[in-house]
Amino acid sequence: MTAGFTLEPLRHRDARRCAELERELFPEDDPWRERAFLSELDQGHHYLAARDEQGELIGYAGLAVAGRAPDFEASVQTIAVSAHWQGRGVGKALLRALLERADQFRAPVFLEVRTDNATAIALYRAHGFEQLGLRRRYYQPSGADAYTMGRPIQDRQESTL
Repeated sequence: MTAGFTLEPLRHRDARRCAELERELFPEDDPWRERAFLSELDQGHHYLAARDEQGELIGYAGLAVAGRAPDFEASVQTIAVSAHWQGRGVGKALLRALLERADQFRAPVFLEVRTDNATAIALYRAHGFEQLGLRRRYYQPSGADAYTMGRPIQDRQESTL
């Protein structure tokens, strides 16, 4: 338990609530549907749920790891936190848990983030990510741009953020 919430593996039964949060948080873009979450889980990607003290899903995050040793790469697929819980450490805890997983594979980590999401960009930079490029009109249908960001391989002893 951390500040009124816990992290645990995301379950298939959470997919509907994830899709609801997507519609609430990302209405201008193409929010993921329930089927997208189910597909990610079925593919074996690493997804986490953040739950409040009553067990309600308040956030989620996902990481895909691709490749073979020693050349793994990881990609943050999504991080989302209910508006009510934003600014309370949920996103940070989810990101750190994803990064711990990537570090188990000794994998660099990549992600995309809206260029106008200063809070997320600051969080990623604080955890060792650097801007690598710009994807114009990446998010649809809004046409918002995205930065591609990356974090190099971390030795497990060094990753003490």
